[in-house]
Amino acid sequence: MLKSIKDSPLYPMAHPESIAICGASNSVNAMGTVLLMSLQLLGFEGSIYPVHPREKTVRGLTAYRSVLDLPEVPDLAILVVPTQVGVQTLDECGRKGIKHAIVVTAGFREVGGRGIALENELTAVAKTYGISFIGPNCIGLANPYHKLNTTFMEYEGPPGFIGMASQSGSFVTQMFNYISKFGLGFSTAFSVGNEAQIDIVDCMEYLGVCPHTKVIALYVEGIRRGRRFVETARSIVPRKPIVALYVGGSEGGKRAGFSHTGAMAGPDRLYDGIFRQSGVVRVHSVTELYDACWVLGSLPKPGGNRLVIQTHSGGPGAVAADSCGRAGLDLPPLSEETKEKLAPYIPHTASIQNPVDLTFTKNPLDYFGTILKALLEENNADMLLVYLLMVPRIAEQTMLELGVPEDRIPEQLRKLHDGMAGSVADLIQSHGKPIVGYTFRSLDEGIIKHFIERGIPVFPGHERAARALAAMARYVRLREKLAAGESDASAKGKAA
Repeated sequence: MLKSIKDSPLYPMAHPESIAICGASNSVNAMGTVLLMSLQLLGFEGSIYPVHPREKTVRGLTAYRSVLDLPEVPDLAILVVPTQVGVQTLDECGRKGIKHAIVVTAGFREVGGRGIALENELTAVAKTYGISFIGPNCIGLANPYHKLNTTFMEYEGPPGFIGMASQSGSFVTQMFNYISKFGLGFSTAFSVGNEAQIDIVDCMEYLGVCPHTKVIALYVEGIRRGRRFVETARSIVPRKPIVALYVGGSEGGKRAGFSHTGAMAGPDRLYDGIFRQSGVVRVHSVTELYDACWVLGSLPKPGGNRLVIQTHSGGPGAVAADSCGRAGLDLPPLSEETKEKLAPYIPHTASIQNPVDLTFTKNPLDYFGTILKALLEENNADMLLVYLLMVPRIAEQTMLELGVPEDRIPEQLRKLHDGMAGSVADLIQSHGKPIVGYTFRSLDEGIIKHFIERGIPVFPGHERAARALAAMARYVRLREKLAAGESDASAKGKAA
């Protein structure tokens, strides 16, 4: 395990002060140019040196024929050049004294034949000059805290808490927009490609000590260093959750992964075992991957898998209960003490079982206040799932009846919704239990939007919410098993 993030070979790549882009030109259709644009759009504050054999200037920057002609030794070189000159370009980087590189160029081991030999030549050159590199056949990395984006898509959203290590560049770049819709962002995201030198385990080590990373996401087509993967994950999981999507278990996934990055996949059962031994939470879709990261990175961890559902509509409560039960969550009945606490705030038509179906509340503010607090204090509840539905027309009409001028209603509604969401966020913090919302309305609407802005996950539908909560419960169980195993090993060592 790294003692410091600066001990990782990835640190200089994620925090460069100067970058050479080999292959940037004035053609907007060239990959090197697109990468340069991504750097500029995010506002990279260091020096950028386009390298091209014919261009004199590129996007307002002085261009150089070769890295050997650069006025300084850059911290990082990005290679987006034809396959046939990739090895030669890395050799020139080595002669210049460059120690870190991202090889975006494809056409190596993933295509077989001569590509395998070329990749071996690439690693030999790197070894000769002491170069650490990511790739080939990758898109590099994004570190929004350093205003660094070496990928071909514009970074969207804020810097965040999800650390990503992916054997596919798409599940970094194409997720920028997707996760930003939930107010989420990456801490640092790595695309490792063929992993000729630096692999997914190296990225895990880095993210394990990254101060901005609260949860680690993995997209896996094959793990080459199995034992090291297990050791590294086991050292991280007690402090940070790791969530993995593995796609090599089916015959189709195996073939696709091999043609994509040359990854050697294994059967599902093998990877299930590896992930369990490691304490890694396995998921089965891209949606589940980021949903699990959302709840694990933004909420306190539950004490177990006991869930209480709060709703004011029977059908949404019933389908949520069904999904949560199928996901392995337990829905215990409420204690008599909790029922007594709720009695003054709910109508006689309510069902004080689990789900708690309020049908309506005497005071709508109680739904996000007193009632929620009583359920959080329930000893049989480790986490809460809350159905969110506030009809805008009714809220507006209520404001009018209270004498609020019509032109001030939008502002007053925003304040009301933010206050409700703030109250729930305070309850989460004070009780140390996770609360997750679900809805069938737009996530951009009223109270729902304010929940998300306050860091409270709200899912479009009960199924995603159930799977995310189940992932939280699995993480807690896996972490406890790791701790129990280490305690047993320690006790045996002392006895010996």
